[in-house]
Amino acid sequence: MLPQAYRRVLALPRVRTTILMMFVARLPMTAMGILMTLHVVHTLGKGYAEAGLVGTATTIGGALGAPAVGRMIDRFGLRRVVAVCGLCSTLYWVGVPHLPYLVLVVFAAPAGLLAVPANSLTRQFLTALVPEDQRRAVFTLDTILAETSFIFGPALIVFVTTQLSSAVALTGIGCCIGLTSLALWITNLPVRTAEEAAPGEQVARPRMRTWLDGRLVAALLISVGALFTLIGTELALIAGMGASGETSWTGVVFAMMSIASILGGFVHGAVRKSLSQALLAGLLGLLVVPVGLVDHPWWLLGIALIPMNLMCTPTLAACAETVSRLAPARVRGEAMGLQDSATRLGIALGNPVVGFVIDNASHVWGFAAAGLGGLVLTGAGVLCQRRSGATDRPQTPATEAEVPA
Repeated sequence: MLPQAYRRVLALPRVRTTILMMFVARLPMTAMGILMTLHVVHTLGKGYAEAGLVGTATTIGGALGAPAVGRMIDRFGLRRVVAVCGLCSTLYWVGVPHLPYLVLVVFAAPAGLLAVPANSLTRQFLTALVPEDQRRAVFTLDTILAETSFIFGPALIVFVTTQLSSAVALTGIGCCIGLTSLALWITNLPVRTAEEAAPGEQVARPRMRTWLDGRLVAALLISVGALFTLIGTELALIAGMGASGETSWTGVVFAMMSIASILGGFVHGAVRKSLSQALLAGLLGLLVVPVGLVDHPWWLLGIALIPMNLMCTPTLAACAETVSRLAPARVRGEAMGLQDSATRLGIALGNPVVGFVIDNASHVWGFAAAGLGGLVLTGAGVLCQRRSGATDRPQTPATEAEVPA
């Protein structure tokens, strides 16, 4: 039986439908990277470097596009933006099987720029539908489902690609994007609360310097640090399993990590009082630093990674909760887009930095680099927070409601 916090939030109008619909909308996103790599390498006959170039271009486009698309949603509303982005994304993914490599590289960045921002849209919808004192539970539930989508999405796409072809899988992703975009257009879910959308509450869009203050910059920096740690840990794990000759058990260790993350999130969303975003991210980084000391056998490494992964979902949920609380309603789409960009930046920084450490030292130091890098970025966020005069303390739902947006 679900704890009361989850039952209460799922009983709210449209919340259950929204969570399930956005879970489906995210499934293609979880497999885009691996599918594009398989297509470029095995279908087009190129190398992994060429595949990486396409992935990098898409990531850069997405990082730049998320806040821009969010700003357009703030200004023009959901339907217009989803119609344009959904159509462009559908045409791109359906057309990829028919594009030569050079044309694919050219279109990759614009495709990322105009992608439907499912992650930031989900957070906007849930912020609008759920009262502030219940958002910890709903953001945690959403993060758990997002993690679950990363278990099923890539496995399904790899199965379709190996049993049929990458062209079928790419076309399927395009059709899925088209259908979910159509569903978003039809349902036209709210991006502001009823009170914020009331005619008497409409206010001019605030200037960026008035809302992108030290508190919000701190939340974004901590998000960067969390993703730096997570992607760096995955990279060090893969390197460590290869070094010990236990690569075949890598999937089992990842499953252990996912289960621990889901369990940690389940508790985080159910309790009345939880740890702050900064403290959760700090524990995430701190707990991974010594993991490399017990890098084999595989089951011992999996156990060593459990404490760190118990912090994973709570940290990501706390990041979303903090941004939703701090961002004014008129710029919430842009703020959520900035958080999306922050997570992409963390991945973009973590991969080369931790990879460099692994190549020039060992995977043992890779785990340490992943944790220490996240701690440095989290520390920078805390400094920004303190300089702004707003310390991020653990809050109960009652006190969160008192914090102005």
